[in-house]
Formats: sequence, C-alpha cells, structure tokens
Amino acid sequence: MKVIAINGSARKDGNTAILLKTVLGELEAEGIETSLIQLAGNQIAGCRACYRCFKNKDRHCSVKSDMLNDILDAMLAADGILLGSPTYFSDVSANMRALIERCGFVARANDYMLKRKVGAPVVAVRRAGAIPAFTGMYLFLHYMQMIIPGSSYWNVGIGRDIGDVLKDEEGLNTMRDLGRNMAWLLKKLAA
Repeated sequence: MKVIAINGSARKDGNTAILLKTVLGELEAEGIETSLIQLAGNQIAGCRACYRCFKNKDRHCSVKSDMLNDILDAMLAADGILLGSPTYFSDVSANMRALIERCGFVARANDYMLKRKVGAPVVAVRRAGAIPAFTGMYLFLHYMQMIIPGSSYWNVGIGRDIGDVLKDEEGLNTMRDLGRNMAWLLKKLAA
C-alpha cells in the first residue's frame, strides 16, 4: 500500500509539510509506504476548460508545461491521497486550487479515476479561515468518489511561522489520529 501527500504550500517544509509528515509518520508506523510531493517552487496553471481531457481520455491533462501530469500519475499509483494546504484568505493556496480544478476535470473525464481511493485534507492556519480551506479539499475528495476517514477533530493545525504547528498539541494529535484511522481503513479495504 502507498499513500502520497501533496503539499500545496508556497513554503517548502513549512507548517503544512510538518502536519502532512505527522500523518505520514503514523502510516509508515503501520508499514504503509509514503511519499511527499511539495508544490513550492512550482507553478500549476488553472484549468483552461479546453475539455481535451474528455476527448483524449488518457488520464492526463493536455497542458504539459507543468508537473500536474506527474502528480496525476502518482495519484493513480497510490492507494491513499492526502491534500495539504495553508489557509490563504479563508481558502486553499492557488497551486492547490489549480490542482483541484485540473485533476477534477481529468478524473471526471476518465470515469472518476480516483474513486474508491482513500483521501483526506490537511490544513495549516495562522488564526482563522481554516474551515473553508478544509471544506474545499474535502468536497473535492468527496466529488471524486473517494473514501474519507475521520479524525478526532477537523484536520487543522495552528501556526504562522515555520515550526509553530509543533506547539499545537491538539492539532498534532488530530494528525496522528488521522494517520492511524487512514491506515486502519486502507488495511480494511485491502482485506
């Protein structure tokens, strides 16, 4: 089994990455292979609504100038997918929004190619606005017909400066619970 985490933050190895790595650590402890894709330093363009993905049906976006198709390949190869984003003005980052748009179109064009994979959102926030960001990723996963495990609270960690989320013990425990629940679910589905 394999789970990939996609960090939509503009900061590599920042608070969003710390939260995702906390979830991944629990999965690794359960013997599940993990990897982290960080979008920092890369620009993913928004969907052009060209609908070529519906014509081509090749599980790829017709736009080849960024890393989205590599991410789509990684998502297809994974049993579980974590989406992580910081909260920017009560929403996800621009790169995460672009990934959701384009991945969503390609997945729909290819018979919801992510359906029945396990997925969950993770959000880093300085103070407020995390729930709309969480909801945006959650609704995408739901729309893709993915199976979403719960946790002991919403998957949100609080912190502004890099490393601040390490002081949010409730947020870290929520991430640990999410990792354990995701591992349990993946194993049940594989049985």
